[in-house]
Amino acid sequence: MSEQYVLDLHDVGETQVAVVGGKGAHLGGLSRIDGVRVPAGFCVTTDAFRRVVAEAPSVGARLDQLSRLSPDDREAIRTLSAEIRRSIEGIAIPGGLPAAITRALARLGERAAYAVRSSATAEDLPTASFAGQQDTYLNVVGPAAILEHVSRCWASLFTERAVTYRQRNGIDHRTVHMAVVVQRMVFPHAAGILFTADPVTGNRKVATVDAGFGLGEALVSGLVNPDVFTVRDDVIVAKTIAAKQRAVHALPGGGTREVAIDPQRQEQPALTDAQVVRLVQLGRRIEAHFGRPQDIEWCLVDDDFQIVQSRPITTLFPIPAARDAENHVYVSVGHQQMMTDPMKPLGLSVWQLTAMVPMHEAGGRLFVDVTRGLASPASRAGLLEVIGRGDPLVRDALETVLDRGDFVPSLPDAGPGGPPASGASAPIETDPAIVTELIERSQASLAALRRDIRTKTGPALFDFLLEAFQEHKRVLSDPLSMQAIMAGMEATWWLNDQLQEWLGEKNAADTLTLSAPNNITSQMGLALLDVADVIRPHPEVVAFLRGVQDEGFLGELPKLAGGAEARAAIEAYLDRYGMRCVGEIDITRPRWSERPITLVPLILDNVRNFEPGAAERRFERGRQEAQRKEREVLSRLRALPDGQQKADEAKRMIDRVRTFIGYREYPKYGIVSRYFVYKQALLGEAERLVRANVLAEREDIFYLTFQELHDVVRSNRVDAQLIQRRKDAFRSYRALTPPRVLTSDGEAVAGAYRRDDAPAGALIGLPVSAGTVEGRARVILDIAEADLEAGDILVTAYTDPSWSPLFVAIAGLVTEVGGLMTHGAVIAREYGLPAVVGVADATRLIRDGQRIRVHGTDGYVEILP
Repeated sequence: MSEQYVLDLHDVGETQVAVVGGKGAHLGGLSRIDGVRVPAGFCVTTDAFRRVVAEAPSVGARLDQLSRLSPDDREAIRTLSAEIRRSIEGIAIPGGLPAAITRALARLGERAAYAVRSSATAEDLPTASFAGQQDTYLNVVGPAAILEHVSRCWASLFTERAVTYRQRNGIDHRTVHMAVVVQRMVFPHAAGILFTADPVTGNRKVATVDAGFGLGEALVSGLVNPDVFTVRDDVIVAKTIAAKQRAVHALPGGGTREVAIDPQRQEQPALTDAQVVRLVQLGRRIEAHFGRPQDIEWCLVDDDFQIVQSRPITTLFPIPAARDAENHVYVSVGHQQMMTDPMKPLGLSVWQLTAMVPMHEAGGRLFVDVTRGLASPASRAGLLEVIGRGDPLVRDALETVLDRGDFVPSLPDAGPGGPPASGASAPIETDPAIVTELIERSQASLAALRRDIRTKTGPALFDFLLEAFQEHKRVLSDPLSMQAIMAGMEATWWLNDQLQEWLGEKNAADTLTLSAPNNITSQMGLALLDVADVIRPHPEVVAFLRGVQDEGFLGELPKLAGGAEARAAIEAYLDRYGMRCVGEIDITRPRWSERPITLVPLILDNVRNFEPGAAERRFERGRQEAQRKEREVLSRLRALPDGQQKADEAKRMIDRVRTFIGYREYPKYGIVSRYFVYKQALLGEAERLVRANVLAEREDIFYLTFQELHDVVRSNRVDAQLIQRRKDAFRSYRALTPPRVLTSDGEAVAGAYRRDDAPAGALIGLPVSAGTVEGRARVILDIAEADLEAGDILVTAYTDPSWSPLFVAIAGLVTEVGGLMTHGAVIAREYGLPAVVGVADATRLIRDGQRIRVHGTDGYVEILP
């Protein structure tokens, strides 16, 4: 019986995480790699831990209490976790285990010194490292001391930080068990950490080595600054030698202590250059074995490296899979679409199947490969021009890659890939009937889709949808639609450039586009003001909505005075806009029609903050302001040399903007409307699969690609483990921040604003809607938690069209992601809100409730005292 409690490290493989934990499994794997030396040792298995917990029934009850706590309830977590640790440390170690440990020690040397290290089953995983969450004890001597420290390692599964980490990562405490690794102690000359990829930039071709004297604890605990070496292709490309004043050494009788380093040794490198290169080569061998970049703890003993730990680096953004070994440059789709959250597999695959350009997936996000577009001088200029107009940070990041000279191949002429140069579309006459016709075409196509899909089920539905996706692309790529969109955008750019040159006025087009006609997204925001007008006169309805907790509230409304009118108004709104939601490019996201409760806080804000008739007044005010601005601009132009000609040109462009800029929002509305039809049909199939016991729940289809779901519907069989792996991966992707630009080396290139026109300390961004406003910052990451007062400034990560109902209540906008023509910018201009987008880390640097000043004309934000 006792044998299952202890396993020699050489008998452990990396698949045995459930038996020996993540650290133990990795060390077992490491000990089998040719040329990699791992200190000898053994694992106390999770069976021993289970046996101990079983002998303390109070632990189970406390785990139940823990699982019900919020990760933010620090005090309750601290109290409960301390009680669990005390219970575990107080249990007598079960029979058979002391003898098994003593036998293992006898084989390795009973009086030798050992490192006793925690190894949890949820640790050193590809998706969550848990680094530093559990305890390690160094230089432990003698069987009694080792048993005591094994017990402490078990208890460390329930430190406050480990419990909180698991809760934040959605990991059930009951599913995690603790093994313990006991290894011969190594007394190194130097020790440290090797990252086989650059942990800051993500570059997989660059390794970094941190090194110090003595035990690695001095580095890990932050006691000393390490020497840092950067290595690429077996060449040290950078190094910093630190003054290492202290080291941690082992004591002869057990334990460790800090010691001062002789002054003449302090600035000597801990490793020679040759040793650094040899260590990185060893790291590459370990990386190849595990199949992903590694964070490796190493020790140098007598010019020989011993490896005491290796775990995956979980913070790196994944790289899109490529079929060749060439260099590639990828641009984030999410930053263009105002949706930088990860998408589920069904969402990714449907967007890919309906997109106009090939897209590549990584980390739950989509990227476009622009390498060919950058490779030839002709296409490069056009690509950088279009991208720079939209998001200067993307352009700067691409130029950073190009400036290296050797990463992007050179082609003599333009290959496919990348958007066309600005001005590539044919000219179009300025005629409002064109927009009317385009909207009618889109609506007719949508009506046909709704009609024809009703009778389709099973495999026939998927054949139908593949045809519908082709029609989807045809509607999107309608040449007339493309011309109308480009006409509005190019006229905006022309006005901003020419009026700045002729009149010295920045971003003049912002005022000229106020209340432009046919903008479905700004209409959506104003229409929710009309819904509030219906509800405001009925206090019973308002009071009921304040207490709404679940989605069934629409059915309850008719029981109240005025409730029938309220329900009719909300349902009419959902008929027109209910296919929208936050992150709407992901078909799997819940739509407003599926979760109407999402709109309740927005309606209540409108009831509180506005007077009746606000929507119509607001639109009319904007229209008149745009007309005033037009008269003023034309009058000033006529006073210039060649003034009449300039005024005539400007008038033509103003008419173009007024005619076409609102339509810019319509194709997205059409896409999302079609998506909701596809989704409802696919959920119908999911319900059939649940009834047939093929799926556990209908939302499981979201973790399959479109093709995989097609196969499940055909075969009535599903791989439940695949779905679980996808759920785990999706959860890990949520912790990653996608880069604007990513290379095939894995380097995330951020880009910077090359400007010096803002005051010191200001947060720099992109000016997208003119004007200056001062007010209270409301940092809102979830639209359902909006609680706005008139005059507030919205600060958030990104805004897609679903946020536009909030825009009617705010005075200004600041976002971390965005460009000149992204939805938030277009709507901010329509509503006349000063706005600055692309402000890095805005939601972290600006605190909720702080007073800020938004300079929408010049593109910066000041935090006021």
